[in-house]
Amino acid sequence: MKESAELSQSNEPQVGVPPLVLDSAGFVPYYEQIVQYVRSLIGEKKLRSGEPFYSEGQLARMLGISKMPVRQAFQRLRAEGLLVIKRGKSPIIGAGPVPWNFRELRGFSEEMQSRGLVPSGQLLEMRRQVPDSEVLVALRLSPGDQVYLLKRLRFANNEPVALVTSYLPVQLFPDLEKQDLANQSLYHIMKQAYRRSLMRAEEVIGATIVGREEAQTLRTVAGSPVLHIKETTFDTEERAVEFSISLLRGDRYTVSVVSERRR
Repeated sequence: MKESAELSQSNEPQVGVPPLVLDSAGFVPYYEQIVQYVRSLIGEKKLRSGEPFYSEGQLARMLGISKMPVRQAFQRLRAEGLLVIKRGKSPIIGAGPVPWNFRELRGFSEEMQSRGLVPSGQLLEMRRQVPDSEVLVALRLSPGDQVYLLKRLRFANNEPVALVTSYLPVQLFPDLEKQDLANQSLYHIMKQAYRRSLMRAEEVIGATIVGREEAQTLRTVAGSPVLHIKETTFDTEERAVEFSISLLRGDRYTVSVVSERRR
C-alpha cells in the first residue's frame, strides 16, 4: 500500500514540485524516502538554491505522517547543506556542501566563484600584536617582530561558512590596515598592493567541535562538527606570508583531495 500527497495546497507555500509518494510497504524508512526525494528534485533542477521549502509540520500534514520522520529527514538534509533552516524562518533549499580542493592554492573568493557561489566577508577584528610561539615559528619570524591579526567571517551566498584568523608579518605588509579588507580578497591585496605572488601552502587538517562563541558567529549550534585547518602560505621567494587558523562548518564543507600512486 502506498500513501501519496500533493505538495501544493492553496494555503501552503507554492514550492512547485511534483507529488511525493511514500512507500509504506517497502523497507526504506520514511525519512530516507523524503531525503532521496529532495535530493532528486535538486539534482533535476526542479528545486534550486534559495527557493522556499515546506516546514516540518506542513510536510508531515501533507504526507499524513508524524513529524518525527520529517524531522529526521530535515536533519540529514541540513547536514548535507541541501536545506537551510534559520530560527523563525521557513526552510529554503541550500547549495549543498562546498567541495574544497586542496590541490590548488586559491583564496576563499576564488574557490567560491569556481563553485558558482557568491563570496563575501565581514572583518570582525584587526590589530597589531607580538605573535605567540606557534605563529612565530610558522612565519619564520625573529623575536620582537610584529604581525597583523585579522579575524574574518566568510560567507557563501550570504550564509556564514567559515571563521578565519590570519596572521601576517607587519614587515611584509606595512600599512595593511589602510587596505579594503572587508571588500577585497586578501590574496588580491597581497598581489596588487604588495607585489607578493603566492606559490604554495602547507595545511594541517583536522576535525573538532565548535564552541559557543564561534557557533554564534557561524550561526550554527555549539558542539557542531567543524573542519579545523592550520595553513602556512608561501610566496615565490619562499617567504612565509600568512599563517591562518580556519574553522569551516562541517555541514557546509567537504574536502576534495586527489591521490596518485607512485610507482
